[in-house]
Amino acid sequence: MATRTDAPTRREQILKEAARLFAERGFHGVGVDEIGAAVGISGPGLYRHFPGKDAMLAELLVGISGQLLTGARRRRAEADGDPAEAVLDSLIEGHIDFAIDDRPLITLHDRELDRLRDSDRKLVRQLQRQYVELWVEVLRAVYPDLAEPAARSAVHSVFGLLNSTPHLGRPGALPGRATTAELLHRMARGAFEAAAASGRPAGA
Repeated sequence: MATRTDAPTRREQILKEAARLFAERGFHGVGVDEIGAAVGISGPGLYRHFPGKDAMLAELLVGISGQLLTGARRRRAEADGDPAEAVLDSLIEGHIDFAIDDRPLITLHDRELDRLRDSDRKLVRQLQRQYVELWVEVLRAVYPDLAEPAARSAVHSVFGLLNSTPHLGRPGALPGRATTAELLHRMARGAFEAAAASGRPAGA
């Protein structure tokens, strides 16, 4: 989930192309030489940056999980003192940036997570749990009557909604980025409001 404006490093270029190719063809359908060709270096040259494809996959999936958590913590800290709804909106915006800009990583996570070593897979899950719990805390600050299990279910449901972007067609076939982001944001807020309403007493 890039927010940088400077040029990507060679290592970052390799990871970006590896994510794209793995998502398009599957992990086993891509060779080191193809990844190298995509960034303009020889296949063996990749080994100066990564010991192999497994290391690329691990860095991609562990990396994005860590970036999402770090970004969410930063957004919450920057919104310190703001209304809880503003913090929630900021979290949604951050996840939408990821869902639109890093679509190959969503596909990669869905298809290839089980290929990671146990230690890397456990780390991904640990980072994801922390990310979810941060959202649950913010969501319940907005909707205090929403029980914790219901809030957690709502967060997972909204992630499923936002992470559906790889199924929306080719990037060029989507509406403009701003339009897509606005639509996803409205849908996420609507889902959270529906979850909160379902837990309110009748007439409340």
